[in-house]
Amino acid sequence: MQTKLWLLNKEKNLDEQLKEAAELIKKGELVAFPTETVYGLGADGLNSDACRGIFAAKGRPADNPLILHIAKLEEIYPLSTNLSASAKRMMEVFWPGPLTMIVNKSELIPQVVTAGLETVAIRFPSNPVANRLIALSGCPIAAPSANKSGRPSPTTAGDVLADMEGVIAGVIDGGTCDIGVESTIVDTTVPVPTILRPGGITREMLEDALGAVEIDPGLIKKGQIPKAPGMKYRHYAPQAEMYLIEGPEASQQIKNFVELAVGKGLHIGVLADKKTISLLPADDRIISHNWGSTKAELAEKLYIYLRRFDREKVDLIVGEGTTEADLGLAIMNRMRKSAGHNILWAEKGKLVKQSGKTPDFFPENLLK
Repeated sequence: MQTKLWLLNKEKNLDEQLKEAAELIKKGELVAFPTETVYGLGADGLNSDACRGIFAAKGRPADNPLILHIAKLEEIYPLSTNLSASAKRMMEVFWPGPLTMIVNKSELIPQVVTAGLETVAIRFPSNPVANRLIALSGCPIAAPSANKSGRPSPTTAGDVLADMEGVIAGVIDGGTCDIGVESTIVDTTVPVPTILRPGGITREMLEDALGAVEIDPGLIKKGQIPKAPGMKYRHYAPQAEMYLIEGPEASQQIKNFVELAVGKGLHIGVLADKKTISLLPADDRIISHNWGSTKAELAEKLYIYLRRFDREKVDLIVGEGTTEADLGLAIMNRMRKSAGHNILWAEKGKLVKQSGKTPDFFPENLLK
């Protein structure tokens, strides 16, 4: 299959530029498009065969439900039943935006979309390209991230093509996504709204609007399976093995980690802040990417840099953790999964293995 690329021009009429892509959606084809979070792989969300095509293109497990995207707030009503007061409040405060709500589904929703569940995930994106594509297609668009399952989500059209060229009908190039991590998912069918996946709408923002908000224990307790089916799978992973160092002395311990790796002849990628990178020795075998001075900047760059490490063909990646306040909860969720939960804690001159494994070159006597 030849994959069509539409490079959008801000000076031209958007509807005219999206017309061909919308027609392909209507015909049951798959089209990738930008949202404010990441690029989505879209299909007619009421067409079972088209939605099965999403699973096939991504290599996505069949028990991982899809998110339906709508173009107007009121479009949620035919797709759902018995919306809770918390759902209506979130719609009022956060839509359009990077918030996905789990609601009771209506009979319109195909079983393939919900993986047999009686609930459905619905989102109203704020990105104007996504919004107009949905409207022109005349249907809710089912759209997970437009990458092969397990890979870092794409935030540029080029990253989509790296995974999907020759597999899907087209890609709409609307530039780099603003937020860079997927939408927050909140279950509104339970007595206390529960975050199933952290994202651009933070826990603090939800609490300001709703009062009490819970976090799915599976997101924070080791060994407990998250309630959201997709969160149990390996996600966001670069090709090289990755390790994450957290804690108050992460900078110094990343320096030690890198020096040990280089001493073994490894080509290592480092994702950290400016201070930490400044401690690293000058060596051609070290490729470092500064994730910036704010959490928003880190979120925007995270997947870009993980995919860049793939192209730079590093043997190993080490990342620096951040606090879980505000957007940090979503960032750390993604970084820990990217690292396959290979996590070390740095404090009081020591490294403590929290979970996962350590690389072969790392002397066990250095771990406490």
